[in-house]
Amino acid sequence: MRTTFMAKPQDIQRKWFVVDATGKPLGRLASQVASILRGKHKPTYTPHLDTGDFVIVVNAEKVVLTGNKKETKIWYHHSMYPGGLKAIPYGKLLASKPEKVIELAVKGMLQHNRLGRKMGKKLKVYRGPEHPHAAQKPEELKI
Repeated sequence: MRTTFMAKPQDIQRKWFVVDATGKPLGRLASQVASILRGKHKPTYTPHLDTGDFVIVVNAEKVVLTGNKKETKIWYHHSMYPGGLKAIPYGKLLASKPEKVIELAVKGMLQHNRLGRKMGKKLKVYRGPEHPHAAQKPEELKI
């Protein structure tokens, strides 16, 4: 009789990966980063556990939005006060907060529960090519 393998929290091995976002389309980058954060690239993937790895995204300011999305795609958020709806075009958001653009795209592709929030904390995004995680010996990941 065969049994399905289920990972246990003490058996999970985590690695660190560095992804260079230069010239990459935002959606393709986000979907592959979300898959790594979730752990779907591992044979020990278990849906109800966080088996994923840490991902460092560098050069976030050089990510590309295809088509006309810089002008037409809009990020909405609300201050929770009456009349507090803010609407910012992605072109303006990409110029001022490129880290936020990648974080929003990746977190939107993760589960929307406490497990997804835990996975989202393993994502580190930096505007330029420098990051402070050299001590973790991250591996270069080609996307």
